[in-house]
Amino acid sequence: MKALTGLFVLLLAGCAQLAPRADELKAVNERAPRADDLTVVNEIIAQAVAATGAPATEQQRALGEAQEAFGRDSATVNRLRLATLLATLPPPRGDVKAAYSLLEPFAGGEGRSPYASFGELLAGQVAERLRLARESEQAMSERQRLARAAQQREADLRDELERSRRAAGEREAKLQEQLEALKAIERGIVEREEKMRNRNIGR
Repeated sequence: MKALTGLFVLLLAGCAQLAPRADELKAVNERAPRADDLTVVNEIIAQAVAATGAPATEQQRALGEAQEAFGRDSATVNRLRLATLLATLPPPRGDVKAAYSLLEPFAGGEGRSPYASFGELLAGQVAERLRLARESEQAMSERQRLARAAQQREADLRDELERSRRAAGEREAKLQEQLEALKAIERGIVEREEKMRNRNIGR
């Protein structure tokens, strides 16, 4: 919670310097900042921080209200409120990709209002999280690929060893057959010689 609060403090600190560039927010970006804008941004942040530490039912209620408000009126304030909740709530209520789709109009902007500045900063944070998630997925996919390759190599080696064992067994069986054949021949020779000796003695 402290880390999340600190993140939003840093976001607020940059509100006077950064702003988005998006056609749908042109009116907000072009007008001069007003004191109540920053108050609303503070309220959005406070609501998100409170919802993050609340029970799941309260999180769902806050998210549902933000979604309904945005559905009725897609004004910048409602957009930011919903995007902030989506970016901060844990899954399955939180959805970083959905948050970025709402914040994308703020990315890389040059507006002057606290709304635009906060939106741009939050969009940057969410974009970074998405980038890290993609890299993590890619790393996981690569680890899985390497693991599958290692398993395949192990299976291939086992198959090769089994084939070698079968081949060795077959060679041994053939040698045994040849040995038995030689023994049979030797016995036949001995028997013939014995018969010949017996016939000679009988004469």
